[in-house]
Amino acid sequence: MSTTNFQQLIALLEESNTNYVVIGGLAAMVHGSAFVTYDVDVCYDRAPANVEKICRALAIIHPKLRGAPADIPFHLDPPTVLAGLNFTLDTDLGALDLLGEASPFGEFLQVIQHAEEAELFGYRVRVLSLEALIDAKRAAGRQKDLLVIPELEALLELRKRSAE
Repeated sequence: MSTTNFQQLIALLEESNTNYVVIGGLAAMVHGSAFVTYDVDVCYDRAPANVEKICRALAIIHPKLRGAPADIPFHLDPPTVLAGLNFTLDTDLGALDLLGEASPFGEFLQVIQHAEEAELFGYRVRVLSLEALIDAKRAAGRQKDLLVIPELEALLELRKRSAE
């Protein structure tokens, strides 16, 4: 798999009018993090109409389950998405994680309450707020998430100081 084309993945999601919130490493980068990420993580709205849009948009970039044996049949379609929750995908544009929920918040309708709009590749996208991103990284508890928390907290402190 080649490197992830963040710009084209966001453009694909935006131009298909899907409802999602950018979370994870790309959200951290939007907030000023220097940590590198290799995938796009989004919490998506599981409403059937939105799932249909996502499946239609992603079909052109040939999504496959990341890490699954090649002989396991997989087709990203509305019945599959609605029967599942989280999908870690490899696509022609790189790695994309479709998450039906994000800890500690829950599903999309709860996650969006912790989002803000940000400029990303020429689009106004919803991104997990810096405070919520810190909470999400802490809840994930993985080493790679814990490593970025001090930097995110420092960015939050700088933001607060500049607002004073």
